[in-house]
Amino acid sequence: MKTISQNKSFGGTQGVYSHESAETGCTMRFGVYLPPAAGKGPVPVLFWLSGLTCTEENFIVKAGAQRVAAELGIALVAPDTSPRGLDYPGDSDSYDFGVGAGFYVDAVKAPWSTGYRMYSYIAKELFELVAGGFSVEASRAGIFGHSMGGHGALTIGLKHPDRFKTISAFAPIVSPTRCPWGEKALAGYLGSDRNTWADYDATLLIKRHGWSGPELLVDQGGDDQFLASQLKPELLVAACAEAKVPLNLRMQPGYDHSYFFISSFIEDHLRHHAAHL
Repeated sequence: MKTISQNKSFGGTQGVYSHESAETGCTMRFGVYLPPAAGKGPVPVLFWLSGLTCTEENFIVKAGAQRVAAELGIALVAPDTSPRGLDYPGDSDSYDFGVGAGFYVDAVKAPWSTGYRMYSYIAKELFELVAGGFSVEASRAGIFGHSMGGHGALTIGLKHPDRFKTISAFAPIVSPTRCPWGEKALAGYLGSDRNTWADYDATLLIKRHGWSGPELLVDQGGDDQFLASQLKPELLVAACAEAKVPLNLRMQPGYDHSYFFISSFIEDHLRHHAAHL
């Protein structure tokens, strides 16, 4: 692991690091914010998953999360959204597939299957790297994210309740099997057999496995330009109701899909996770 940068922030340290990933076969970058309390011993940790086109930098510089994380004594981990530098044919042709759009799945179609393994990268490799390399308490971990990253947080958290004790999301893609972004990504990475897509659909995972942890916190902007076509929060409401999974879906009037929306409510999410971790 190499240190790219470290900056003091609210008494703690915002760092950016890189390492050679066995899962993706390339150099991956990620950010870690360690609050002042980490200097005295391991602290709880939150993994943030970003959306389409993002890198690790977006959350670090736009969310405004460090001040509250410092107060609460909780670490923040912000990975990239896909492998980079693999140079597969067509991997940079569109914003919603390939580079910057790993969709937090393990691809099975060639050539994507050799590097686009963001599900295992987040749930296993990065989790273990952070647990072993930083002053965090891995038994007190949560996960949250935005849009494509909200999808990733929901699906990874639901499948790994042993690792992630809390889950929340901003404007998540709740059912990628039923929206254009998801259908394109899942077909491209997994193939045409829609039965294999179910493992990466939060609404189907909730119906199948439920969730016994604290209530799921989801914020959704009422003026989000992708609300009706891609995000469809009503599908998550229905799935949670059917499975009797506690959900706190907050529709926020006037807010869109941007980091202005995220930064407006990030404190609520940090306090939600901290209260249970």
